[in-house]
Amino acid sequence: MNKTKFALAVSALTTVALAMAGCGNSASGGNGKAAPKGNPKAIILTNGCEPEHPLVPQNTNETCGGNPIGLLFSGLVSVATNGKVENNMAESITPSNGNKTFTIKIKKGLKFSDGTEVKADNFIKAWSYGAVATNAQVSSYFFAPIMGYDDVQKEGTPSDTKLSGLEKLDDYSFTVNLSNPSSVFTTMLAYPAFSPLPDSFFKDPKAFGEKPVSYGPYKFKSWTHNQSIELVKNADYKGTDPAKNGGVTFKVYLDTEAAYRDVQAGNLDVMDTIPQSQLKLYKKDKKVQGYSKPGSTIQAFSFPKDMKHFEQGTEEGQLRRRAVSMSIDRQQLIDKVLSGVGTPATDFIPPVITGHKSDLENSKYVKYNPEEAKKLWAQADKISKWTEKDTLNFAYNADGGAKPIFDAVANSVKNTLGINATSKAYPTFAQYRQLIGQRKMQDIFRAGWMPDYPSAQNYLAPLYSTGAGNGNGSNDNDYSNPEVDKLLSDADSAATQEEAVKAYQKIDNILLGDLGSVPMYYGNASGVAALGIGGFQMNWQNEPVFTDLTKA
Repeated sequence: MNKTKFALAVSALTTVALAMAGCGNSASGGNGKAAPKGNPKAIILTNGCEPEHPLVPQNTNETCGGNPIGLLFSGLVSVATNGKVENNMAESITPSNGNKTFTIKIKKGLKFSDGTEVKADNFIKAWSYGAVATNAQVSSYFFAPIMGYDDVQKEGTPSDTKLSGLEKLDDYSFTVNLSNPSSVFTTMLAYPAFSPLPDSFFKDPKAFGEKPVSYGPYKFKSWTHNQSIELVKNADYKGTDPAKNGGVTFKVYLDTEAAYRDVQAGNLDVMDTIPQSQLKLYKKDKKVQGYSKPGSTIQAFSFPKDMKHFEQGTEEGQLRRRAVSMSIDRQQLIDKVLSGVGTPATDFIPPVITGHKSDLENSKYVKYNPEEAKKLWAQADKISKWTEKDTLNFAYNADGGAKPIFDAVANSVKNTLGINATSKAYPTFAQYRQLIGQRKMQDIFRAGWMPDYPSAQNYLAPLYSTGAGNGNGSNDNDYSNPEVDKLLSDADSAATQEEAVKAYQKIDNILLGDLGSVPMYYGNASGVAALGIGGFQMNWQNEPVFTDLTKA
């Protein structure tokens, strides 16, 4: 997803400083004046998009559904704006047995929005449901560390089978037994897939997805498909981030330009992206509050596993993927298309995450080198000729503001390699994601990543492990490399965070050589808010901190 949120030392996972231009005036209006005092009943209006799936936390791994789910559902732990992990629904989480067993005690008196109390069974049943293959939940992979996961992944497993690694101690405590030690499991628990589900979900999952019952800073009010999702403040919430406003409404926009104009006019309160036409202007725009600070997202593109001339595991495919990557002038892309709001990617882990390394051996394959790109392309032609009838398409969703980026990428490849290369728009994010999810996408496709929890592991395991492929996670091009899988396992069982980071960097280097996906640039956390909005800032996931927003 490009949505939220395991712990030897959480401090080892915190972000590091990155100097970059364009810090915003997040706590004041665009004219430098302090925003008016907020009305606690005011509804915050923000840009949104139609979710790919119903609103079930175990079945969502994309931003359109992830943003509202992140406000509706709280977890055992939460991640603060600065990336620090703290207990939320958990009274305590105690590791033992060398980080293979975790004893979890939940706070008493927490209630779902239907008035029923949150108990240990609500976690055990929800996690088990999410893990069972029969239930086909897209975030199933996140439960893979828990003992018994492989068993419930077998075909024909009953829907209500319990994960053997989950054991109830009493109504408010349970243990989690992992198959292998994990140095990041506690941090991982902030991801929405680990949210509890009320009893009503299991009676009718389909109905629940349209009108979810949850425990979080907000409650569900309504969902008008392709138009809006309305949330209201949960007055009974006792977590780490209570809402300072009366609710949040996500309005579906197919055009980011229209959304920006609405912010200028005060008809939209906040948006988490900047349209291409405003990148050079928004920080000086006196009609809005502009925000731009170093972020944790990475923008890339992926090759379908069996794409002709680019097949994974073949010499031709590797040569051509490297040639395409080295045909792209990333700095020029950032300067001319993104107005400097970004940094050329040198690896798969952003600079703000511990583990980033810009001088890995295979980093050369993501640096602009047109002469070497042409040589690699010519070598591939000796294996299987690229003809004038062949066209290289770069696909993206038209409702996400990515057209200028992929126009520039396609043009750079075309000019360098002298081949037919073009950008290809798909009308909506939902349609685009459906083709990828069903493995019907035949073109190179946009593959941005918003971290789920602040660890290098999250940029690697969900996207490039074998277990996260074939619809079980976010490995959309079904990349598979036994050496990567082994190193991920080594990192999970590492005695120290430093040992884990070394394993992640080895993985990073392998991925830079294989290039099943090609990193382009690290994005800033950028957005705008209307002048009457107070408390505007963006969190470590490059999202507005909705609970802190106030409105006159």
